[in-house]
Amino acid sequence: MTNKNGTLFIIAAPSGAGKTSLIKSLVSEVDNIDVSISYTTRKPRQGEKEGKAYFFVEENEFNDLINKNHFIEYAKVFNNYYGTPKDWVEEEMRTGKNFILEIDWQGAKQVKSKLQGSVSIFILPPDYDTLRARLVGRQNDTQKIIDRRMSAAKEEISHYKEFDYIVINDNFEQALAEIKSILTATNLGSCRQSGFYESFVDKILKQQEK
Repeated sequence: MTNKNGTLFIIAAPSGAGKTSLIKSLVSEVDNIDVSISYTTRKPRQGEKEGKAYFFVEENEFNDLINKNHFIEYAKVFNNYYGTPKDWVEEEMRTGKNFILEIDWQGAKQVKSKLQGSVSIFILPPDYDTLRARLVGRQNDTQKIIDRRMSAAKEEISHYKEFDYIVINDNFEQALAEIKSILTATNLGSCRQSGFYESFVDKILKQQEK
């Protein structure tokens, strides 16, 4: 029987909206889903391992991969490049594996234009003050970086209408439940899984003829 196809779920959000925490919970609680590993030119942060968090490369190597059409999408964010490997993602999806792609609105737009069937989700904060408080509470960035992230957040949020689904992360558990529902409904869609269901129904009908 033909396997169900995997789906690429694009999840974007401004910094501080809780995207990373939601994705971490999704991967730990939902079967058959993982995070796509991107290439980046930024330096590894403490605890990040090669091939786990990212594939870390120098900028000249990244540019070489661009010229070889290695990426579904790529973008420059805060002076560093990020890109998603095309062949690896598509091969894994053909096995029925679902993937989450954590990117910004620019990358999401590129993926949607190149990969049919991908589903995009945008995470909104409940309000502007909460977004700033979350960034300050992380205690990872200087005030200058926080201000830059807040300015970038306005641009990110202005593109929310370009996404298939919107989730407001006011209550974490509720936001997580809503994303789980999106994932479940998507993978059950008959139009998305037409190859699987045609094979499945054909088998049932043949059994009836016996």
